[in-house]
Amino acid sequence: MANITRFDPFAELAPMGSDLFKGLMLQPFFRGADMEPQIRMDISEDDKAYTIKAEIPGVSKDDIKISIDGNILSISAEMKKESEEKEGKKVVRRERYFGRVSRSLSLDEDVDQGSAQARYQDGVLQLTLPKKPGAQSRTIKIS
Repeated sequence: MANITRFDPFAELAPMGSDLFKGLMLQPFFRGADMEPQIRMDISEDDKAYTIKAEIPGVSKDDIKISIDGNILSISAEMKKESEEKEGKKVVRRERYFGRVSRSLSLDEDVDQGSAQARYQDGVLQLTLPKKPGAQSRTIKIS
């Protein structure tokens, strides 16, 4: 029976001392670049309201949009990030990211939009969303 061996198309380059392609597909494409920004949330609930903490660092509060439609909450933010590295007067690297991130979720009960409150401080958006009175969820028995 023949032994099965794995074919390595770059094996011929190894004697030349070149590991140029080795592990290329396993490495991140942009080394040192930040991952795509996301909105991370913590959601808590009591009998009267939902409390949501959303991490949106590096964004101005004017660039954050919040919308509530019944029990659907949507948060979006316009991200603008620029970085530059210099050595003396020579620019070595300059990177920019401009984009929009958004997150939507449905809550169990409708929200009283008139009483909703939002506060943004130190990169954390805190929402207090009171539940609409009389719009409580109920369970239905199966007959």
